[in-house]
Amino acid sequence: MDSEPSSPGSRPLVGVVTVLYQSDDVLEDFFASLQLQEDVLLKLYVIDNSATDSGSVLAKALGESNGIDTQIVFNNANAGVARGNNQGIAMALHDGCDYVLLTNNDVEFRHPRTIANLVDPLWHGEAFAAIPKIFYHGTNRIWCAGGWFSPLKAITTHVGDGDEDTGQFDLPTFTEYAPTCFMMIHHSVFARVGMMDEKYFVYYDDADFVWRMNHQNIRLLYVPTSQVAHKVSFSTGGAESPFSLFYCTRNRLYFSRKNLGFPRSLIAESYSLLAMLAKYPRLTPAGRKSVLRGIAAGMRLCAGVTRQVRA
Repeated sequence: MDSEPSSPGSRPLVGVVTVLYQSDDVLEDFFASLQLQEDVLLKLYVIDNSATDSGSVLAKALGESNGIDTQIVFNNANAGVARGNNQGIAMALHDGCDYVLLTNNDVEFRHPRTIANLVDPLWHGEAFAAIPKIFYHGTNRIWCAGGWFSPLKAITTHVGDGDEDTGQFDLPTFTEYAPTCFMMIHHSVFARVGMMDEKYFVYYDDADFVWRMNHQNIRLLYVPTSQVAHKVSFSTGGAESPFSLFYCTRNRLYFSRKNLGFPRSLIAESYSLLAMLAKYPRLTPAGRKSVLRGIAAGMRLCAGVTRQVRA
């Protein structure tokens, strides 16, 4: 593994990629957390998908006031999280960053070595990607301490979700899945795995990326000494907002058809349809409409994917 940093001195260069969407309210905390980080060199790539440039203007001012090298792209439209991440990743790789940190901006870091603690095992060749212990913001409850795929249901599950942290997840370990809301990735991974699939737009794009990492035998290391707090679903309105229901429904179907192979893909697609229809009666009228639209859009995406037969 090429683990020696290309940046000057002993500190590796980390390209921090974050995608904005009406994120003005969380940016001050995000930049304050970045400014306190130690033992790494940071370049921040802000990709703004908002309808107005207020977030870009604020990010520029906060970058200057906090002494953070910040590059900003204002897309003037919601191009999607997947495309925004790809834009930032491409910029970081072009600038010769040793590592890329994909991060939401609705997170706060709990220690000045939050980022450095993720870099250390990658630098020493122990892994190609790493994730922290993630808490629900303002609590001692765990949101994610690793995770796994349930292929026949086309869902992912977080280790420890909702548990009070009593040290029960304090051992570093390799894990099958974690979201990319805070994930450190060695620069070489993208040549092996590819970039984010922009067809997802938002949701399941990270599951798809980590699934492809697993199939390239790229192991994901959970590092509990690195800790962040996550303001879950800040920009999308929550798990049952019409926005979230549409994209989760659509993308769950697409993920199944693209990645699972027959007959598992057929089982997963059928299960996903039944699960959403079972939830349908208790949703708001707008939520019901979003589920039906998501099913139709997912079927259209699936129609463009040849179902592969796998053992």
